[in-house]
Amino acid sequence: MLTVICESPGVLRAQENPRPTRQGHEVLLRVRRVGVCGTDLHIFTGNQPYLAYPRVMGHEISGTVAEAPEGSELATGDEVFVMPYLSCGECMACRQGKTNCCVNIQVLGVHRDGAFTEYLNVPAPFVRKAEGVSLDQAAMVEFLAIGAHAVRRAEVLPGQRVLVAGTGPIGMAALLFARLRGGQVTALDTRPERVAFCQQHLGAHAGVLIGPNDLEELRALTGGDFYDVVFDATGNVRAMERGFQFIAHGGKYVLVSVVRDNITFSDPEFHKREATLLGSRNATMEDFETVLSAMRAGQVPTAALNTHRMPLADVPTAFATLMDPAQGVVKALIEC
Repeated sequence: MLTVICESPGVLRAQENPRPTRQGHEVLLRVRRVGVCGTDLHIFTGNQPYLAYPRVMGHEISGTVAEAPEGSELATGDEVFVMPYLSCGECMACRQGKTNCCVNIQVLGVHRDGAFTEYLNVPAPFVRKAEGVSLDQAAMVEFLAIGAHAVRRAEVLPGQRVLVAGTGPIGMAALLFARLRGGQVTALDTRPERVAFCQQHLGAHAGVLIGPNDLEELRALTGGDFYDVVFDATGNVRAMERGFQFIAHGGKYVLVSVVRDNITFSDPEFHKREATLLGSRNATMEDFETVLSAMRAGQVPTAALNTHRMPLADVPTAFATLMDPAQGVVKALIEC
């Protein structure tokens, strides 16, 4: 089978590997689609904090069942999606149902090899039928679930003013699900085409470009109150620190981004707002189901989100092009 390995930052290599042998508790998956995530781009550039090389990337996965355990609800040929956060089920977080931040978590494509390959063994509990959605859509559930999880963490309420800073795919996901919960959402980014996309396809109520006048624009949009909920999906430490000033008194700040750096902020400014600071990591099956329900209801513009695609064989030579802003990539899918 064809497999693409990231040997070291900036180096991708295709090779032929033996098809894996399924173990008793595993599903052998014939990978069909893999979404390219910001995590994959960070691995490629050497900026992913939880990774050792070499690594087979890819954790936004859909496919068909090649082999399933005896007695499983899955059968050969079933179209499925994968929950790529392999949790232990026993640690403190798992006992609280917070499998997304399991102490012993193994994320496919990060902590263990992922789906830039034709066949992959996955523990059976983490493979689910993709009922009522296409293989393309099933490969997009995971990144959307990260946004849905952040919105659920923030408990966004109808009518609340919501700011999403950073409108890459994860920011777009947070924006979409905040809007579906009734939030009045503003998109904030450096790239005008991303802000326009959020307004045209995702229902953002307003858009602001980062620049010398952005603070005044955000103040004007909220009558001077700023935002009940602020989501950061920038992946930029300075932007994350700056975002504290956008929080309304009594508001919440949700850090969806993960960076290597320390984050600092003004304690008096934070305290006078009695602000709530939340971290948001990965997603749970509840969030996956939220996304699937929205997809089935036609509330997720998956065709617009999927701007690029390429065959697995082209990944070593073409992957770097996905990082070029001129390409206008929102979500790229790899066909395996």
